[in-house]
Amino acid sequence: MRRKPGAPIVEKEIALAGGVSRTPVREALLRLADEDLVEIFPQSGTFVARIPVAALPEAILMRTALEQTTARLAAERAEAAQMRRLRDLIERQRRLAARGDRDRFHEADETFHAAIAETAGHPGVWRFIEQVKIQVDRYRRLTLPVPGRMRRVLKEHAAIVAAIEAHDAPAAAAAMAAHLESLRASIGDVRNLNPDYFVDGAPAVAFTA
Repeated sequence: MRRKPGAPIVEKEIALAGGVSRTPVREALLRLADEDLVEIFPQSGTFVARIPVAALPEAILMRTALEQTTARLAAERAEAAQMRRLRDLIERQRRLAARGDRDRFHEADETFHAAIAETAGHPGVWRFIEQVKIQVDRYRRLTLPVPGRMRRVLKEHAAIVAAIEAHDAPAAAAAMAAHLESLRASIGDVRNLNPDYFVDGAPAVAFTA
């Protein structure tokens, strides 16, 4: 999100800034196009892709199914050291929220969810989730400036950790589902606040020839 959806991308400028030829820049842009993060149009240029609204609910659904499982397994096997780490991560997010540091708050959020998968004994699940949620991450960054959003995330994370610490697997799964459902429920409001960043339907077809 450092480059805004819809913004043009100039290969020559990136190559000059990075001190490289245009070939690796072109290769990187082709890969980003495959991931629907940029759009390449012959004779028109390359642009940062807008966030496809239609893709978000499905990605959140897949993420929810997987993270309910990791939360449940974490509750069944969490040890004291792992619980300390989860509580420390929440405290870190609390300090970042107080400073209004949204970028690092997002990074700490990612670490928190990865730590739950590690506690569950299945860190590979989180690596798979990272592939599924590329567009969701772009959208999530737009939710953080919403008043009260970071406080709400902290409250939801605390509920997940409390259930894991109590070794209550069903409650941990339910708390995780509620946390991610709030993300899905906010799509319409965030889109209305940032209409130029989103596109209805699936990602636009871009030609890479």
